[in-house]
Amino acid sequence: MATVQRVITVSPEKVWEVLADGWLYPVWVVGASRMREVDDTWPAVDAELHHSVGSWPLLLDDTTSVIACEEPRELVLTARGWPMGEARVTLTLVPEGSGTRVTIEEEAVSGPGALVPRLVADPGIAWRNTETLRRLAYLAERR
Repeated sequence: MATVQRVITVSPEKVWEVLADGWLYPVWVVGASRMREVDDTWPAVDAELHHSVGSWPLLLDDTTSVIACEEPRELVLTARGWPMGEARVTLTLVPEGSGTRVTIEEEAVSGPGALVPRLVADPGIAWRNTETLRRLAYLAERR
């Protein structure tokens, strides 16, 4: 499982505001390119984001759904990215001083991506999620 952390200089509630706004998903998640729809109940359990991955004209429509939600501490998602498969993504927010330590853990759970050895897959996932946390920090710190 690839794990990346970053301290963001705002409270967990401020970080959660970004996570809870499903329309911002492609702004902070590397690979997501546009939103098509956000369930009214986002980020409640079973709510979905309907997004696309890739870039025009090679866009694939897919979804991300909520497995568990504990506001403002944890959000567990199933992120679909076919044809690569599905990943379980856990975002954990822990107060640290006047800021928040955000941790992303990601693991491929189905499809071809789950067949790639972790030794090969984890460095690329960690690189992508390092950028994802950088973008999340920009949004949360500048709201």
